[in-house]
Amino acid sequence: MERIFQERLSVSLTLTIDGKAHEIIAGSIKRFRLDLWSWGLEGEVEFLLTDNQARGGKEKDTLLAAFLEPDLVEVSLEVKAILSASSGRPSPTALKVQGLVIDKTLVEEAVSTSDSSVVLHRRYGIRFQDAARVLWQQHHPCALYTSKTVKDVLEAHKGDKIALSYDWDAGLGTSHPILFLGLEPQKGVSFYDWVLWYVQGRVGVFTYDYATQGYKLAGAKDGSGKPLALHEDNLSGLEVLLPEVIRHDVTVLNAIAEGPQNQPVTQKQAVSGIRQDVLLCTPIADEVQARVDLETARLKVRSPEVELIWRSFPEQAFAPGALVTLPAHAAWEAAGVAADQALRVRSMHLSGEVTGEQGEEEVYGDDYALFDFQMSTQLERKDEAHVDLPAWRPPCYPSYVEGFIVSEQGAEKDETWQAYTDSDTSLDGYKVKIPLFEEQIVPVPFNPNLLPGHFYFPAYKGERVLVAFEFQRAWLKRFLDWRTGARMPQDGQGVQLLVGKTPENGTALKHFYTDDKPVFLMQRTHDKDTQKLQLDEGTLFIEVKEEQS
Repeated sequence: MERIFQERLSVSLTLTIDGKAHEIIAGSIKRFRLDLWSWGLEGEVEFLLTDNQARGGKEKDTLLAAFLEPDLVEVSLEVKAILSASSGRPSPTALKVQGLVIDKTLVEEAVSTSDSSVVLHRRYGIRFQDAARVLWQQHHPCALYTSKTVKDVLEAHKGDKIALSYDWDAGLGTSHPILFLGLEPQKGVSFYDWVLWYVQGRVGVFTYDYATQGYKLAGAKDGSGKPLALHEDNLSGLEVLLPEVIRHDVTVLNAIAEGPQNQPVTQKQAVSGIRQDVLLCTPIADEVQARVDLETARLKVRSPEVELIWRSFPEQAFAPGALVTLPAHAAWEAAGVAADQALRVRSMHLSGEVTGEQGEEEVYGDDYALFDFQMSTQLERKDEAHVDLPAWRPPCYPSYVEGFIVSEQGAEKDETWQAYTDSDTSLDGYKVKIPLFEEQIVPVPFNPNLLPGHFYFPAYKGERVLVAFEFQRAWLKRFLDWRTGARMPQDGQGVQLLVGKTPENGTALKHFYTDDKPVFLMQRTHDKDTQKLQLDEGTLFIEVKEEQS
């Protein structure tokens, strides 16, 4: 439905490279395109610069050397309508966007003039995106945080070029025992993916603020501010978009053996028998209820949306996130949208190109140009709960890191075990020290792990273990070494069960071979006091002995 029309626009571009700003005015710009969403932006610009000083001219291209370098290029682009002085309308305001260049092109054109001299034009092209999309997509941290909030994690990884603001204490302000980012590059999931995964998974809102050129993470969409009344002279048409309706219910299942749960979450537009099951396995009732609340919040039917087609660029510019109202005219109410109903701008798409002979003219430094222009805008209701986000990939968990079992029982040298009781859940757990991440200590479940329940062999102090990490939890994957004194000589093919605090204060059960004949030994040791029971070929040996000082 987009309509192409001719429009005089002031389009100014500033490229900042290594701290130096290069300004490109409207008369130099030959093509631009902007795709603006509530969550970010993407754009393209082509512009022409003249360099003829070497041939006696006055034009010098000062951009070339910096443009060819791999330095980061920051983009600032402004688009503004041009009105005649006699229009009687308020002074136009500009649409302003900022971003980072992701790729560049350059074409040199030699143009012969009527007096046989040659004018050199350089046609530059850039493509840019918002800062988080550019930088966070290349950011793949593997980091552990204990007793921290998600806001702490965001602040630690936002970088110098990204500004964040927050209005979501429930989603970002709660301290967690474990927050783990296992975003290794080979897994193909970036920090940008992780942020979007977290926001959508907890029904949050992630928006790009075009006024501050930063990002906001919130618990709900911003509905403040006075709506801007759109002028019908700027508009060409309207289309109503009806999003796909959710046709399923949800059932939250908790598969814990003692007290399994099956909690349905329904909505009136669901088709009977069609559902999505969510499987949990947790002894904590609050976790089950939190998931039920989450799935209830997700089951929201989307409202109709409106797409506007424009015939001219608006004098009072706006960006996604702004509130607007349609013209107070019967033609605009035919779609069932009341004239006084506030709508939120969800996305904008606009492009302009200087065509025909204009594109071949030398640049004279005009502050505006005549563009073949087109623009469309998508609107949603002010109270629409659906959050528009770009495509993202979910994190790939678990990740595996080595650690040492912590126990505060006994002396430092004693290989004791200890169960720590969580004050919130009353569940027992181990504590594991993770040397890689500044020796932070994480909780893991205190359970039999891979042993059946009639073996009670808790992990001992200092035992080297492999820990599996998900985003907010960890568990023991396996044990990685032998206890001191437990390993036996290979020649005797011995095996041993060693229990107690130390080899000098414990009990050992050993089976080994002497002259290819089996030997069984049970020995209790306490300092210099030993009791021994040994069975070998034709012999039962019992000894109680105390070593002399």
